[in-house]
Amino acid sequence: MPTTRNVVILGSGCAGLTAAIYCARAGLQPLVVEGHEAGGQLSLTTLVENFPGFPEGIQGPQLIENIRAQAAAFGAEFTSGDVTAARLSTQPLELDIEDAVEPLRTRALIIASGARARWLGLASEKALIGHGVSSCATCDGFFFRGKEMIVVGGGDSAMEEAMFLTRFASAVHIVHRSENFRASKIMLARARENEKIRWVTNARITEILDVARKEVTGVRLQSTHDSNKQWEMPIAAVFLGIGHVPNTAPFVGQLSTDPDGYLVTHENVLTNVAGVYAAGDVQDRRYKQAITAAGTGCMAALEVEKFLAHHAG
Repeated sequence: MPTTRNVVILGSGCAGLTAAIYCARAGLQPLVVEGHEAGGQLSLTTLVENFPGFPEGIQGPQLIENIRAQAAAFGAEFTSGDVTAARLSTQPLELDIEDAVEPLRTRALIIASGARARWLGLASEKALIGHGVSSCATCDGFFFRGKEMIVVGGGDSAMEEAMFLTRFASAVHIVHRSENFRASKIMLARARENEKIRWVTNARITEILDVARKEVTGVRLQSTHDSNKQWEMPIAAVFLGIGHVPNTAPFVGQLSTDPDGYLVTHENVLTNVAGVYAAGDVQDRRYKQAITAAGTGCMAALEVEKFLAHHAG
């Protein structure tokens, strides 16, 4: 491995792997640090029907494997692990990778480390991710057309998810632990006006059924006022609308972030540090789609190519 890399790419989802394809084809010999959750959120998805080029759809993990193989064919290299610290104030940039003896040095950096969905933390929830449990209504709502669904949350994200799902669902139940909502007045009003949306307040989900059948058949609910009050609700899908957490911890204080920790970029992928670019969900809090992540990965790679050509030697 060279002492100093031309470009290091953090993350192995659609954004990072697309960046790797473009950087590798440009002869930059990119190194992809795959992270703990190799493949990103798409690796937790089952059938993907909205990625161009696959009229019959494709399984999320298979799509990631295809893109990874394409990047490797052009010469991209891969290493496991995650970044624990970064020093971006001098050239070359330095990254500490867990379990590595020496820092990783690079002339350019693409951060495509993604954002992880907030989950409830239930064992049954984890077991049913991709089988009726999802954090992406636009990705998976279509699969439950004509059925009843649940959205968990009380903010704007939950309201947006619920309203989107009414396009497919016979009914959408918003489950929230309180009667008070963090959602903006206008978003809450729109949700309340939608005749397909039902409200389950002062309640929390304690279990998602049915792990044995490998599909969601219902949920067990508990009152937040009286722990002895529990009941079950038949349901076909559970969507988490409680937000995402961008994987930006090593860069806080060095790169500009918004109040929720997403990297702030200008001209699509440029950060406030020369030679450092951001792509995918780590800087996109609006679209969160595989295809838009891939697009920003392409943009970041093209910017790196220009940066390195300008700073040759």
